[in-house]
Amino acid sequence: MNATPPQSAPAKVLVADDHPLFREAVVLSVRHLDRADFQVIEAGTLDEVCRLAAAMPDLDLLLLDLKMPGMDGLGGLLELRRRFPALPVVIVSATEEPRIIREAIAAGAMAYIPKSLDRSSITKALEHVLAGDIWHPGGDAGQVTNETPMAERMQALTPQQTNILRLMVAGKPNKLIAFE
Repeated sequence: MNATPPQSAPAKVLVADDHPLFREAVVLSVRHLDRADFQVIEAGTLDEVCRLAAAMPDLDLLLLDLKMPGMDGLGGLLELRRRFPALPVVIVSATEEPRIIREAIAAGAMAYIPKSLDRSSITKALEHVLAGDIWHPGGDAGQVTNETPMAERMQALTPQQTNILRLMVAGKPNKLIAFE
């Protein structure tokens, strides 16, 4: 009697963007990866992302827009890294400023994919991430890695310090930060 080997569960990818049309484009990029089947879950706000990530601790990848409700720029990324440190996060954003890209990678993002890339290029970037590489436009991952002093300092922050930094990044006044 021939026993068939058990099939592994499909990889779970959470695509988070507040624009449904762009979410659909990212989902198509994921579906074109040269790998096993993917279960794609979608979210449109940071609150939804947190709720889904808490409910599904076996998520394999989060594709995250920097500018969606609740994100506060890199503050949302910092919060996600604090709450879900094992979840690989890829930033997919319309912002292409080199400083923002460096800061996102330093804050723990595995990749920074500009929305201006075509589907084929987005798929190739995701293949690099799934292989364990850090990817960003320009291709020289040696310039920005998770071993930079900034990343080390950010990972050493307590939850309270991370919250304060998130509020600062969001431009909140000192009185509000002290109150929070």
